[in-house]
Amino acid sequence: QLQLVESGGGLVHPGGSLRLACEASRFILDYYTITWFRQAPGKEREGISYITPNDENKHYADAVKGLFTISTNNAKTTVYLQMDSLIPEDTAVYYCNAYLNEGQDFWGQGIQVTVSS
Repeated sequence: QLQLVESGGGLVHPGGSLRLACEASRFILDYYTITWFRQAPGKEREGISYITPNDENKHYADAVKGLFTISTNNAKTTVYLQMDSLIPEDTAVYYCNAYLNEGQDFWGQGIQVTVSS
């Protein structure tokens, strides 16, 4: 069983930055696609960025392109989401997901990000 733990959330002013981390209980990044999702109040969960195994491909939703950056650590157990120029509309619970196949699909518990003055 793979466990994922998000950290780095909190309250930030508009225009500020946060870096989220998704730490896995074991080596994952050569095998799993890691996706960051978010769910704002009253809205559906949406995928905002993913990274494929071996850092081969990175993808960003239009809403965060050029503002958020996904990366990994050298040990390949942690995926980061650097979020810059945050706006109130980025307020949401952020989740990381590790996906290999239908039976290997894991979620973190989620972490709150609030952008407010």
